[in-house]
Amino acid sequence: MAQVVPHEEWLEARRALLAEEKELTRHRDRVTRQRLDLPWEAVDEDYAFDGPDGRETLSDLFAGRSQLLVYHFMFDPHDDVGCPICSFWADNFDPLGIHLAARDVTMIAISHAPFEKIAAYRERMGWSFKWVSSFGNDFNYDFGVSFGPEQRGEAVYNYGTQAPRNSEREGTSSFFKDEEGRVFHTYSAYSRGIDLVNTAYNYLDLVAKGRDEDGRGPFWVRRHDEY
Repeated sequence: MAQVVPHEEWLEARRALLAEEKELTRHRDRVTRQRLDLPWEAVDEDYAFDGPDGRETLSDLFAGRSQLLVYHFMFDPHDDVGCPICSFWADNFDPLGIHLAARDVTMIAISHAPFEKIAAYRERMGWSFKWVSSFGNDFNYDFGVSFGPEQRGEAVYNYGTQAPRNSEREGTSSFFKDEEGRVFHTYSAYSRGIDLVNTAYNYLDLVAKGRDEDGRGPFWVRRHDEY
């Protein structure tokens, strides 16, 4: 239990923390500006995916908008259910599609598992976001979230800073399509780089016990129908 102090002492401590929080906000604004100023790279391969609307290319997945935000959902082709931790992230972003669409952004999930498994798991979880399969193409490998056996002990994940340990890992990627239909990769983040988009984590950071993970990281998480 934390120290208990009189109100004026608590207020002094809170104001000191507020100064740090304001600096963090300003720093995050600077990093956001740098993120927006990153150069782009052209995506020359128009990958084909299987989904609820049949076979679609990467360009098709923009659904008439100029920006595409992809959540790389861990789902090994040999598994019958998706990753419980990625499911935690999906619970957080599932309701956001309508708001993102209002800002010219289409958000989807892409996984390596065959679409039949994805569709069954999506129905079980009750999600509404679009989710397609990259089974049979190199999308997951090219964007650093699927790995062969020879890579799993090597630092090849998260821009070469981590060993993936598993065949699949999590992440987000952003793409832009111009008026000529050319597609560009603008940004990707992996590992703890996607913490900020998990709203539940941000709420837990506001309460007295915080994330309360006791050194386990996110491995306390269960699928929402398993608690």
